[in-house]
Amino acid sequence: MIATAPFGRTGHHSSQVIFGAAALGGMRQERADEVLEVLLEFGVNHLDAAASYGDAELRIAPWMPAHRNKFFLATKTGERTADGARAELERSLERLGVDSVDLIQLHNLVEPDEWEIAHGKGGAIEALVRARDEGLVRFIGVTGHGTRIANMHLRSLERFDADSVLLPYNFSLLGNDQYRDDVDHLLAVCEARNVAVQTIKSVARGRWSPEITRRFSWYEPITDPEALGRAVRFVLARPGLFLNSSSDARLLRPTLEAAAGASAQPTPTDADMAADLDSQGITPLFDGADLERI
Repeated sequence: MIATAPFGRTGHHSSQVIFGAAALGGMRQERADEVLEVLLEFGVNHLDAAASYGDAELRIAPWMPAHRNKFFLATKTGERTADGARAELERSLERLGVDSVDLIQLHNLVEPDEWEIAHGKGGAIEALVRARDEGLVRFIGVTGHGTRIANMHLRSLERFDADSVLLPYNFSLLGNDQYRDDVDHLLAVCEARNVAVQTIKSVARGRWSPEITRRFSWYEPITDPEALGRAVRFVLARPGLFLNSSSDARLLRPTLEAAAGASAQPTPTDADMAADLDSQGITPLFDGADLERI
């Protein structure tokens, strides 16, 4: 079983691996049902969806009547205005088949112009706070990609007391000194304010080669079992971090197995992780260029 830990100030003890529901976006319902059984097998009790994850919310909906009380349910809105965010939230509730969600997150809030709209008068934050007051959501968070996002999350936390953040975290990305420093600063602030921290791209190997066209995630994942296990344990070794599983559902079981057995395995050293960079050809996903906006 996957260990649980307090998810920030929410009062919920979430599994240290959170299910990244993007994996359900293109699935048939029958296959999605099989995935749910894997989550129940390992005690995963936190689902992270988004309005933009294809049919993910629709695939989750049939599970809710029987399993709603087993899961902390999160989704995201990519809208930046109050009206847009409210409409997208209401659509997500309808698609999920629920009256409320536990967590609504501003999706990939990294660009300064979008940030100003979301946090300004008539922005998405206004709508989400109102939805919280109405009982449609319980908590509000912010997510993002790229090497600028840790610093942008710090800016967001200065403006609004969010309950959670989500950002990329793996050994190769932390090789960027500026990003590592920004992450360390962000994590210190989150610890002081009891803000939950979710991580993504933990098992990323790098960008896809153009020759590979059959893809189940937008980045190429690590598939070597030993290297994948070390990548998972590297994230979970840092107190307070949650690991969001890959959108490649084929990696779900090995990721959960690695997490479930983490306490019985040695924490990987920097030398171990550096060796994997070489042997697996792992490279940073983000370099300040074209992928920053994805």
